[in-house]
Amino acid sequence: MISEFVFSAVHLKVDHETQRRSASCIWCSKVCGFILLLVFIVASYVLSSERKTLLFAPYLMEEDLSEDALRDVVRSIATKVKFRARRVPDVSELMGLEEHMFSVVPRRFLPDLKNPCWFEELHGDVSADPYGSNLFGRSFRQIQLIFEQLSGLFRRRLTRRDGKLQRLRCLPYFYIIGQPKCGTTDLYERLRLHPDVRLTPPKEPHWWTRKRFGIVRSGERPHTRFPLDHYLDLFDPVALQIQQSLLGNSSSNITSEASASTMWDNNAWLYLHGNSTGAEPPSLVQDLIHALQPDARFIAILRDPVERSEVTGVLIPNCVCVQVRLQVGLYVVYLLDWMSVFSRDQLLVLRLEDHASNPELSMSRIFRFLRLGALSDQRQRQISKRPASNTRHPSDRDLGPMRPITRELLTLFYAPFNQRLAEVLQDESFTWDGRSEHT
Repeated sequence: MISEFVFSAVHLKVDHETQRRSASCIWCSKVCGFILLLVFIVASYVLSSERKTLLFAPYLMEEDLSEDALRDVVRSIATKVKFRARRVPDVSELMGLEEHMFSVVPRRFLPDLKNPCWFEELHGDVSADPYGSNLFGRSFRQIQLIFEQLSGLFRRRLTRRDGKLQRLRCLPYFYIIGQPKCGTTDLYERLRLHPDVRLTPPKEPHWWTRKRFGIVRSGERPHTRFPLDHYLDLFDPVALQIQQSLLGNSSSNITSEASASTMWDNNAWLYLHGNSTGAEPPSLVQDLIHALQPDARFIAILRDPVERSEVTGVLIPNCVCVQVRLQVGLYVVYLLDWMSVFSRDQLLVLRLEDHASNPELSMSRIFRFLRLGALSDQRQRQISKRPASNTRHPSDRDLGPMRPITRELLTLFYAPFNQRLAEVLQDESFTWDGRSEHT
C-alpha cells in the first residue's frame, strides 16, 4: 500500500476589506481555485504507482480554473486510484534500523501481567535522578512534576532479582492511533474512567512518529532525538501501580497513549537513512510495534473525511478552497498498511458519528475489545454520560460552512477511498454516503 502522502499546506491571508470588493473576490476565487487544483495535481502524483508521472495532464490556463475544470480533475484522479500491497520488512532489517530499541525491549514480557511489562537491569549510580535529563519532562511542566514525585520513590521501587538490581518497565497495552479531530480525546477521557485503565500525560507523546526522530512539532526538521528510555519513563506511574499489585501475583491494569499521528504520519523517514529520494519508507511505525509487541491492540476512530476537512481546515470566504491535510482523510491507505502486519481482530475501527450518537454502545464495544472487566451500573453511567471532550472551538464555527463546490470536490476525491474502506471493514456506513447506518 502506498504509505505516505505529502501535500503542501497553503496559507492565504485575505484582508477583510478586500473581501468586500467584488473584483478582489473574483481574484480570490481564481487564486483559491488554482491552489486547490495544484493540491489535486500533487495528489495525482503521489497516487501514481511509481511517482514518476501524473494521473492526468493538467493545463493550468486561466480559463481552466472553473468549477467544471476542477470537477474533471478530481474525477480523473478518482478513476485511476489503485491500491497495491507494500513490502513488509523482516525483523532483521528492523533490528538493523533500530538496534537500540530491540536491545531495550525484551522478546517476552512478564507472563502474569496483562500489560506488556518487564524488569530492566540497572547499571551505574542508582542514587542519581533517573528523570533529570528526560526531554518530555523538559517539554511539559505537568510531566516534570510527575517525574519529581517518581524520583523521590525511585530507590524504593527497585527490586533485586537474580542478584541484580532492577526496575519495572512497561509499554502500552493498546494504542489509540487516530485520526486527528475524530474524537480521540473523547475516547481517551472516557477510558480514563475505567478502573482497570491507567492513563498518564501527555495524551499524545507523538514518540513513534516524531519525537524519536527529533521532530518536536509536525512539519519541523529533526533536532534532538527523544530516546526510547524517555518514552518508557512516561509509563512509570503505571509501572509503579502494576508493581504494587504484583504483590498479589498478577495485575489486570493496562495503559495506553493516544497520539493521533500514529496511524498516518511517516514523514520523518524523509530525513533519515538517505531516503529523501525513495518512493516509500523502508519501514513504518506499525512494523516496529509489531516486532516488539505482536499482541498489541489498536483503536482508530474516523469521521467523514469531508467533515473532518471542514473542522481542521481554514475556509476562505468566497473561495472554493480549504487549507487542510487531504492525505489524513485517506483512511483506508493507512489501515491497509496496519493490516499488513496486524490481524483484523487487533484493530477496532469506529466512526465518530456513531460514537457521538451513542457513546454507551461505543464504549461497550471498546471495553469488550480490550477485554476489560464488567463495570457497575453507576460507573457505566458515569462513562457514557460524560460531556463530550474537545468539541469544535467556537471561533472555528465563526468561519461559516464550507462552500457547496468545495464539499462536492472533496466528496468526489474521497469517494473511492471510502468505498474501499467500507469493503475492507465490511461495513457500508464507512462510505459516509448517507444510505446506510452503522449497526
